Amino acid sequence: MKDIRRLFQYHGAEHKTIFCYESGEELTVENVRRHRRFHPRCGTSFLVLMLLVGIFIGLFIPFSNPLLRTAVKILCIPLVMGIGYELIRYCGRNENMLTRIIAAPGLWVQRITTKEPDDSMMEAAIAAMKEVIPENGEDKIALKSDS
Repeated sequence: MKDIRRLFQYHGAEHKTIFCYESGEELTVENVRRHRRFHPRCGTSFLVLMLLVGIFIGLFIPFSNPLLRTAVKILCIPLVMGIGYELIRYCGRNENMLTRIIAAPGLWVQRITTKEPDDSMMEAAIAAMKEVIPENGEDKIALKSDS
């Protein structure tokens, strides 16, 4: 569908712009264009990770009663979210084999949810990014290389 493809192109523009910003380059269409459209800390990756962590934790819930099992799973949501958040955060701060494995399922799904944007979409993403960049640079993530 044309509208969904356009949405996915804007999603790709967002990722490319974030990569450009994180690499310390000036936010221009030319610079943004050079970057990848798959981002390991994307909301899509977070959702996929939540699903996988939830399934893993669900394997250890011993109740067979459907109501009790459902209640325990609902009570585990904060645990699942916390683990997922910390995993995404870890992946953002480290680059090694473990982080590549953790990020892989989300990046695979992004092959569906992001498309290559056109220049006008990158301009829109740049304008949006400039509006939310803190002046003191407190949002910068220091990447450690452990590979």
